[in-house]
Amino acid sequence: MPKPKPVAPDEPLLFDLPAPPPSAITTDAWGSAATLADFEKQINTCMKCSLGGTRTNFVFGVGNSNATLMLIGEAPGADEDAQGEPFVGRAGQLLNKILEAIRFKREDVYICNILKCRPPGNRKPLPEEADLCLPYLRKQVALVQPRVILCLGLTAAENLLGTRESLGQLRGRILAYEGIPLMVTYHPAALLRNPNWKRPAWEDVQALRVLHDELVAKNPK
Repeated sequence: MPKPKPVAPDEPLLFDLPAPPPSAITTDAWGSAATLADFEKQINTCMKCSLGGTRTNFVFGVGNSNATLMLIGEAPGADEDAQGEPFVGRAGQLLNKILEAIRFKREDVYICNILKCRPPGNRKPLPEEADLCLPYLRKQVALVQPRVILCLGLTAAENLLGTRESLGQLRGRILAYEGIPLMVTYHPAALLRNPNWKRPAWEDVQALRVLHDELVAKNPK
């Protein structure tokens, strides 16, 4: 996979996929939340869809509220639903190892999902569920203000980018979500199912680290 092109100090970053239109300003009370902690308190009893009635815990997100890297997955699984924290099961343990391999600690980054509640049987989020949850995610992105986003799996990319391209078409490219550089790789759960994907995923996260460091050097937090 080609390495991301280094960005010159005065060169604008170019993306090869247009960002979706900026989201409308929400009229919900939580729209004025100034911190992630306040935001979580305001939405953790959400019952906007049927998943609110089947969850054990609302899985908001975890990590550094000032992170330069934000990772976004699909939805909580059984372990995440039980503990109220994203990526704590086998896939989460693998994600921790991947992060460590590219010199990140779990507490350095911010991790969340498209959905905040577990779909029954870990099924794929329904479009209406994702639509109701996406404003929450947009607010998290706005509060964290990461330098770069990594989508873990196709479902996250589809919902954030409004694309129907395949994972193979999205990998290896610098995309954008509301002006923030974004890359896409395999979900850790997919790597557990098919170890043959670990090598291309390793290429993805190495390229991510290069891009991240270039962006942070250009615009430190």
